[in-house]
Amino acid sequence: MHHEIRHASRHELDAIIDWAAREGWNPGLDDAAAFWAADPEGYWVTEREDKLAAAISLVRYDENYAFLGFYITAPDFRRQGIGGQMWQHALAAAGQRIVGLDGVVAEQENYRQSGFVLAHANIRYGGIVDAVEPPGTDLVEVAPIHMPMLIDYDRRFMPARRDTFLTEWLRPGRTRRSVVLLRDGAIAGYGTLRACRQGYRIGPLFSESETAADLVFRKLAATVKGEEIHLDIPEPNASARALCERYNMKPVFETARMYRGVVPDLPLARIYGITTFELG
Repeated sequence: MHHEIRHASRHELDAIIDWAAREGWNPGLDDAAAFWAADPEGYWVTEREDKLAAAISLVRYDENYAFLGFYITAPDFRRQGIGGQMWQHALAAAGQRIVGLDGVVAEQENYRQSGFVLAHANIRYGGIVDAVEPPGTDLVEVAPIHMPMLIDYDRRFMPARRDTFLTEWLRPGRTRRSVVLLRDGAIAGYGTLRACRQGYRIGPLFSESETAADLVFRKLAATVKGEEIHLDIPEPNASARALCERYNMKPVFETARMYRGVVPDLPLARIYGITTFELG
């Protein structure tokens, strides 16, 4: 039985993020504005019995790259084939774009059947971090003046530019702060800390060196006392693993980063924290 799949409203995106929280994904307290800005037509839902039954997202960053996430069916409507219809709909919406996703490890084989190949694992590390804020004046809060340079810098770590997403993601608010490390007028690294349903997450954390990543991490982590911080690292980045271990963070969760189409050649050695499992 086929049911209508339609674009989610902005209000429904909040409901989808609540679902993700119930699934244990621990989204940020105000992720929705940035998620919506990235692609307002990138979120789909279907209804059964006048209730939201399933959701999926396919955020199209540009003509060449999209990221799939929020693939959730409400518990009451599972094993009815609804999820499969949503999946096919999202992949059709991707067209010829390369599609990335962070899938749970157990589902890898299903994704492989749709043409996805494993690029690497991502490991979520978590723990209570005792960090001292580093001295110096080259670590500053992200301000509008930095945005053009930051958007250009961010592109080195992603398969596409993220202008509209980053404009919201890096906007300071009561639940988030972003800092950038500037050296001789150039960016040496940047990161965002945001409050989540449980504790805090740092992401992205991109940097030119292990030292720079450590400085940005400490600047952000020092603002959190006594609550867990999570950092999602690409498993091949041994320096990122060392950073987590230095601050007594432990692996708590793993995803499979997979792509359909050409696997992007990303500088994993300089990616110390991915932005989100939902949008890449």
